[in-house]
Amino acid sequence: MKRDQRTGWRVTKSEKDFLSKQLSDFRDGKIALGKKSDSDSFEMKAWDDDGNLMDIEKFCEYHNLPIEHIKKYKLVSHTGSPYFNIEFKPVDMDFEDTDFEEIIKEAVGRNITPLRIYSGNPTSDSIFNRAVYTDTHVGLNPNPKGISQYGGKWDREELFERCDYMINKIIDNQTSDILIVDDLADFVDGQDGFTTRGGHKLPQNMSNREVFDNGFDFKVRLVDKLSPRFASVKFNSVTNGNHCGDMGYYVNKAVKQFVEQRYPNVDFNIHETFLSHYFMGNHCFIVTHGKDMDHMKFGFKPHIDTKQIDKIESYIKHHKLYNQSKFIHVCKGDSHQALFDMSSSDDWDYMNYPAFAPSSDWVQTNFSKGRSGFVIEEYAVNHNDKSIKPYWFEWKS
Repeated sequence: MKRDQRTGWRVTKSEKDFLSKQLSDFRDGKIALGKKSDSDSFEMKAWDDDGNLMDIEKFCEYHNLPIEHIKKYKLVSHTGSPYFNIEFKPVDMDFEDTDFEEIIKEAVGRNITPLRIYSGNPTSDSIFNRAVYTDTHVGLNPNPKGISQYGGKWDREELFERCDYMINKIIDNQTSDILIVDDLADFVDGQDGFTTRGGHKLPQNMSNREVFDNGFDFKVRLVDKLSPRFASVKFNSVTNGNHCGDMGYYVNKAVKQFVEQRYPNVDFNIHETFLSHYFMGNHCFIVTHGKDMDHMKFGFKPHIDTKQIDKIESYIKHHKLYNQSKFIHVCKGDSHQALFDMSSSDDWDYMNYPAFAPSSDWVQTNFSKGRSGFVIEEYAVNHNDKSIKPYWFEWKS
């Protein structure tokens, strides 16, 4: 700081530049501009260069502050050198309009070079392979206090060990050049440690940033390992779940922007509605988590009832799915159970898939240790012939 005989102490240009940098990192709460602290050795006074007292508009212009973000302010003039005590509005971290393409390009380099892909021998084009996993709950802590009924290990190491096991089983069961990989939501355990409707705090062992990083790496790993083995790989990710919510969307949106630039044979689809569908040959797959982000306290049951049958029938008729396909498969997660019902309806199958993650402390206490795994399927393109193979993970306490 420099002392002026007429105006007193004044802030130098380097000090102003330092403050501007500090303010660029500001996110929330009060900041008293001018008040000394343990880390600040100078003040931003309300004098201008001529020694006149500035109003708030001139003060913000002089110090390059965002006046439109000010919630309230107060001039403090009884301390010798006047300054403004300013409270800024909280910054709303809105990801809806985020350009993930630019973010990913910045992270991996401006030019994303497509990888060389599938070079194997063509297999049957009359069938297609499908892998389904759900309820991955990245960030879940199944043994938060060390006294869960059955313990449980769920961290980055275990997540990727299971990821590699699923990849190997998909490759072992390959009978076609076409692969579909479906994620039926609750891929992450919950943003800020809560479900989408708030309520009780979820036991977690990762921060939001760690959940995002590990979720992104998990899905890119799937693409890295599977895309060279198939002529076409289609990923479908449901994001309307009661745990994953917006965080699940962020992860999947970032993955989509990355992989579709890098892998020419990959199609990555995000399903945001509670019920959605896609076609493959004469087959229509209706995909859902079974419970939504906002409205369903009680979701679709593992054993379907008449009310839920009516909901599904209404969806099928609204979208005229009977006219566009011969075989309809309703596929859901949430229940953490492998139950394949092909009898409740004469017109469509009702498929419940197991959780990829181990059981939480709450589930262990209220139900049982449970089983976790994934399912690999094979379908005839134009017939209803299919095979269903569940695979199970070893429980690690």
